Amino acid sequence: MSQTRYDVTGVGNAIVDVIAPCQDDFLSDQNIEKGAMTLIDEARAEALYAAMAPGKEVSGGSAANTLAGIASMGGKGAYIGKVADDDLGKIFRHDLNAAGVDYTTKPLDSGPLTARCLINVTPDAQRSMSTFLGASVHFSEEDIDAEKISAARITYLEGYLFDRDEAKAAFVKAAEIARAAGRMTSLTLSDSFCVDRHRAAFRQLVRNHVDILFANEDEITSLYEVSSFDEAIDQVRQETRIAAITRSEKGAVLIEGGEATAIPAEPVDKIVDTTGAGDLFAAGVLSGLSKGLDLSSSGRLGAIAASEIISHIGARPNVELAILARSKGIDLEE
Repeated sequence: MSQTRYDVTGVGNAIVDVIAPCQDDFLSDQNIEKGAMTLIDEARAEALYAAMAPGKEVSGGSAANTLAGIASMGGKGAYIGKVADDDLGKIFRHDLNAAGVDYTTKPLDSGPLTARCLINVTPDAQRSMSTFLGASVHFSEEDIDAEKISAARITYLEGYLFDRDEAKAAFVKAAEIARAAGRMTSLTLSDSFCVDRHRAAFRQLVRNHVDILFANEDEITSLYEVSSFDEAIDQVRQETRIAAITRSEKGAVLIEGGEATAIPAEPVDKIVDTTGAGDLFAAGVLSGLSKGLDLSSSGRLGAIAASEIISHIGARPNVELAILARSKGIDLEE
């Protein structure tokens, strides 16, 4: 086994988030599906950005948010993802490294601009995402850093990146490198629309390469084409070692073998913005598992991290999550 340098290495879409408040009629006027992630082209991205209220720009992307959360938990992480050699790409690189994540992927020197996700948040805290994927999807096996994969206890793959065949091949390569090094591979399904587009390929990836699967209730029922949560749980426990399924205000369920552990949602005074809740839940769970914590403690770390992120605008923590976890009775340094 290679020397362990990282708790988690993430592979995902490198995106800059633009987050702005809006009313429901803005979504209707702009033909935006509430609560969903919709892919858009560059022209649509420019027009929508011009129509949005003043927003907050911050480096984002699902797996990058998770790695920033792991760093905030005191963990060591690396990230693999593609930006362009432009201003937003430089911002993304600076922000992620400043958060304590090792990010060195070579930028795209020609082609589309750095990806951006335009997130409109309604007063009920629902986020509706319009995403221009830009440079982020120009990702292939050549971008997989074998050293960063083999040196991490867990490799974390982001389902949003799964659209192109080149990325699918890159995921398999990363999982094979991790397995050869005696490491674990994790996958987040990311979005039920991703699952609908790639169900068979996701099933094959989960069955053959994934040790830890993250999903929400809609995604897991879509993956197995069943109508009930219980049916989906029966299926997933046969195909992966650990599954972590979020259920919004109902909390989460973590499954390992024949055992299911219920994790209640952590109380929060006011839900402001649900952007990144699943990303930070994964950050907590992966932080716990990579440190050898049991399933219940790891799940609670996920709930704590998710509760912090939904209490403010943005998908990166506003406080040190390690300190917050310690105040809740979980010390990752023990």
